[in-house]
Amino acid sequence: MTPKLRTALALSLSTLCATTASAQAEVTVQFWHSFSKGNEKALEQIITNFEAANPDIKIDADFIGNYNDIVTKLQAAIPANRAPDAVIMEVTRYGLFADRGVLADLTGYLDADPLKEQLFDFARKVGVYNGKNYIIPFNSSTPVLYYNKDILTRAGFTEEPALKTYDDVLKVARQITEKLGSEGISGVAAPGQFARWGLVMDNDSNLIDPDSNEVLLDAPNTIEAYQWMASLVHEHKVASPDGVTEEDNGRDAFWAGKVGIMFNSTGNYTQSRKALGDKLAVRPMPCNKVCSVPIGGAGIGILSSAKQEVKDAAYKFISFAASAESNAIWFAGTGYMPINKGAARQPAAAEALKTQPGIDVAIEQLEFAHGRPRPPVVTWMRSSEYDQWQAMALGQRDVAETLKAFATSTRNESQRLSN
Repeated sequence: MTPKLRTALALSLSTLCATTASAQAEVTVQFWHSFSKGNEKALEQIITNFEAANPDIKIDADFIGNYNDIVTKLQAAIPANRAPDAVIMEVTRYGLFADRGVLADLTGYLDADPLKEQLFDFARKVGVYNGKNYIIPFNSSTPVLYYNKDILTRAGFTEEPALKTYDDVLKVARQITEKLGSEGISGVAAPGQFARWGLVMDNDSNLIDPDSNEVLLDAPNTIEAYQWMASLVHEHKVASPDGVTEEDNGRDAFWAGKVGIMFNSTGNYTQSRKALGDKLAVRPMPCNKVCSVPIGGAGIGILSSAKQEVKDAAYKFISFAASAESNAIWFAGTGYMPINKGAARQPAAAEALKTQPGIDVAIEQLEFAHGRPRPPVVTWMRSSEYDQWQAMALGQRDVAETLKAFATSTRNESQRLSN
């Protein structure tokens, strides 16, 4: 073998070893999420930025479906040993998985992370279950009231009407339906579950008390709120039944210019503005008896089954995703409200606040926004509530009787889960 050939072979072996070492050093984090359409683009930007700053870590992000889909698929994946390393978990549903040891305790990570002091208090609290941190906040929201300015003008409103009580909303929805119903336009979209929770809270009640975990589904003010919501569909006929049997239908109809008013998450802001442009108006939720809205959204948890090096890499990504710079990208690109105190000072967020009217409404609502309960029964209750709502909204069952029976079932399920 000639000296030149030996040198070339040595260089080749050196390059191969370096490449192999690099490949072995790379840690891949499988991450399940629930973001599609415009929201997914903002997430992709955050992941791209993270991987550029951390070339030894790859984030394998998979869109799984909505929050309900994630719960269902995670429950199926765990016994089959196909669970991801990290997962988006809605803020009322992760308690079930924390309770069963599926999610890793992230308290030690967060306590050692400067991020802890950068998060707003409400954001820090959403990840705490039984005194420990199981998720780190990523996307936080409140429901807001959206309306189509063009539809209200065509319905005869020459100035913005009051939209602060149930009666206010019903009055406007009736006029829209009376004036434009022949064109296939409805006054209001049937409220989705997040909005239903908010409408119960602004009627001075709750579904489950966030402090005591007492079931309040059969409380008088809860029943009153559901009676009003159901009446929009089956009594006053200002909301289409299509939005009851499939909640996204109401949202899609609003985007298509076929609905005047919609109660929905701030996470729908970007798509709503894209669909309606300057016709879109965003206002706080009604204050029927009190001003009170639920804090929704999700955080990222790490599976206990992940290897330690993967857990470390996953937390590094989670912390990056909640940083001021990343949170500003997320806020500007989606409408989800800031969770990091420094996000609003970032250029992306500052530009959004200046150029996107209404994107600041959720921030304004923070003074009367409240966290929601996280005991294991909430996952069951939320999954079961859809059928109860459909029966009430379509006039198939009496609201008071339905909620009283549902409250009893929820208490029984809570007792079963605690045994």
